[in-house]
Formats: sequence, structure tokens, C-alpha cells
Amino acid sequence: MRTLVIGTGGREHALVIALSRDPDVEAVHAAPGNPGMAAVATLHDVDPMDGDAVAALAVDLGVDLVVVGPEAPLVAGVADPVRAAGVACFGPSREAARLEGSKAFSKDVMAAAGVPTAMARVCTSAAEVADALDVFGPPYVVKDDALAAGKGVVVTGDRAEAAAHAATCERVVVEEFLDGPEFSLFAVCDGTTAYPLLPAQDFKRIFDGGRGPNTGGMGAYAPLPWLPDDAVAQVMRTVVQPTLDEMARRGVPFAGCLYVGLALTSAGLRVVEFNCRFGDPDIQPVLALLDGPVGALLLAAAEGRLADVPAPRFRDGASVTVVMASAGYPASSSRGDAIAGAAGLTGRADLDLVHAGTALAGDDLVTAGGRVLAVRAVGADVADARARAYDGLGTLSFPGAQWRTDIAAEPLGAVEGAAVKES
Repeated sequence: MRTLVIGTGGREHALVIALSRDPDVEAVHAAPGNPGMAAVATLHDVDPMDGDAVAALAVDLGVDLVVVGPEAPLVAGVADPVRAAGVACFGPSREAARLEGSKAFSKDVMAAAGVPTAMARVCTSAAEVADALDVFGPPYVVKDDALAAGKGVVVTGDRAEAAAHAATCERVVVEEFLDGPEFSLFAVCDGTTAYPLLPAQDFKRIFDGGRGPNTGGMGAYAPLPWLPDDAVAQVMRTVVQPTLDEMARRGVPFAGCLYVGLALTSAGLRVVEFNCRFGDPDIQPVLALLDGPVGALLLAAAEGRLADVPAPRFRDGASVTVVMASAGYPASSSRGDAIAGAAGLTGRADLDLVHAGTALAGDDLVTAGGRVLAVRAVGADVADARARAYDGLGTLSFPGAQWRTDIAAEPLGAVEGAAVKES
């Protein structure tokens, strides 16, 4: 099998690593890729937002499968011309990607499908926002209806802050607050059938203890020792399958990854959000624990024959990913800062250095974005994997580097099953 991964971030690098280790995959290409991917894939200079260019590259390379990683190309419909060119593509169509591109649309689908989620109002004026804030009360949850790279959500007890965020958005969704810990579940879908991957939890806020502004994600871990044993089956039965059925009923079948963000509330499981792709960084530990070929799984989903391949299996143990971000992130990012210590992680079987915002300046690896690198470790359990990840992180440095010190810390605390809620 020959594959092409579209994107530049940590999610795409993690997918490239997984495909490169798949014995059934003979060639891995990435476009435009990053310096980390270059070690295991052939890079190509293409605009990931240009569907025709992506399709032409896929045909020219003779690949069997294209995986479109980021949300922006998926929402823009890049998968459509790839399929039109006769190449299997893992990723939803433009219309199906509205599940992430519009929170109002996703709420409408959930309502029609009977999916348990937060009560919400779609607002387009300051008066509508004020009324919704009155109805739901604090903590206030205000979500930009458009794509915002994981940073369009404000959860605050400060009404003025909630209203100010809403004022920066053309249309917002104001929701009731969901109590309880949050987690992610990725479902590989072919429009009819879906297989769950391992649940994971990511850490959105920039500072320890869930403080500071939201980011694209500062770390993640899997599995989740505190999650009830029947949670995955319940999500598949009450959320994923009804959503697939409703999308099919609308004539917009969803094929790709349905990312379900969930809260384990006092009233039961509730959907926080849908995304139309693998999450970053929470897919990173999940892929590290996948026990079996990823290429055949994604190809079967892209070709509408997921039921013909075995459900994914996962090895024992745990995996933890810790992100290093550049100075100023998430408000801004520092570029061109030299990164030291990356070579020291080469050859460690328990670690992967996952690139995101990196570039080469001559022979030097430098920062090129907000979330720069992630260290992903596997271990016997969460404690072991966490210790290995932070040990690897200690070998890396660049000016202004910032990271959280509490990724995956809560399962190790005195209260079993404790989890930090981060929205």
C-alpha cells in the first residue's frame, strides 16, 4: 500500500510514524510535512488547502490512500476532488465536515439524532447572547461557530469575559456548563459502520491545574483508568451510530474520523463537541498503543468496507504525550529559535519525538509555530509512561519553551479516578 498524509502538525507526524511501522505500507508520502516526517516519509510541497493540487499529487504518486489530517482542509472540501480523481480518501466530504465547521450544524444533527449533549442557543446578536447567558448562568460557555484551531471556546465565571468573546465572533453557540471530567473518543467511520479507538484525555489550558487560556492541546494520555468500563460501548450506541444514521438520512454520509468530545457528568455522558478528524495531541498516545495495521483500517473506512476488517486492538500499557510550546503561545508564537537536544532522543524505543511547529534553518532545527514538539512515551502504566515522557522532555530546550508539568498526573493522585475538567 502507498499512502499520502496531508498536513504539517503533530497529528500528521504521528500518523506518518504509524504508517511507516505498518508492514503492509510500502511507501509513505506527506505534503507539505515537517522536518520530523522527513525521516520516515517523502515530502512534497503542496498547498493542503488546494484540493485539486492534492488530488493531482495523489494521482501522480500512484497512492492507494490519502489521509487528510487537519480540520481546515477537510472543512474546505479537499477530500472531494481526491475522491473524484478515483483515489480513496480518509476524511469526510465538505458537507459532512460541517459537523466540525459549524457548531450550530452539529447541534442540529445531535438534536435530530437524539444525542445527549448540552442545551444550547445559537446567537447572532449581543441581545441574543445576553439572553442566553441569563438562561444558562455561570459558568458561562461561549463557542465560536467557526473553526478556531481549538481556541474558540471560553468557559468562565466572568459574564463580561463571556460577552466580550461572543462579540469577537460572527455567530456563537452559548451552552449550559457540563460538570465532570472530559475525554475524547475517536471513531473510525465508513458512513455506515464505526469502530472506536482507545479513549484519551487531553489538557487544553496553557498552565498547570487547568489555568490560563485554551490552546490546541498541551498533552494527552491513554488509557483512562477512571473511565467506566461500559463508557465506550455507551458512546457508540447513543452517540456515534445515531449520528452516522442521521447524516446518512440527510444524504451526507460521514466517512472518516468522528472525534467525539465528551463529559462524564453527574447526569451521565454528554457530548461537548464533534470534530471531523483525529485530535491533536490526544490521537498521539492512542496511535502509540494501536496493535495492528493502521493502513488497512483507514483504507477500509475510505472504501466503505469497514465491516470487512477486524476491529482495532490495543496493546497493554499506557502512553503519555507532553507538548512543548513556543514563547508567547497561545496568544502568539516565537519562530526561528534553535531547538537543542532532539538528536539525544534518537534510538529510544520507548519514546517518539513528534514534530509540529518546526522548520530547518540550514542544518539547524528551529521553532516555526505555537506547539513546537511533543514527546510521546509508552510504558507499563500511566505512571511509567509519564515518567518516561518527562525524562525525554528534559533533554530538549529552546528559548522561551513552555510546557505543563501535570500532564496525566491525576490518575496518580490520592483520590482514585480523579480528573481535571478542562473545557
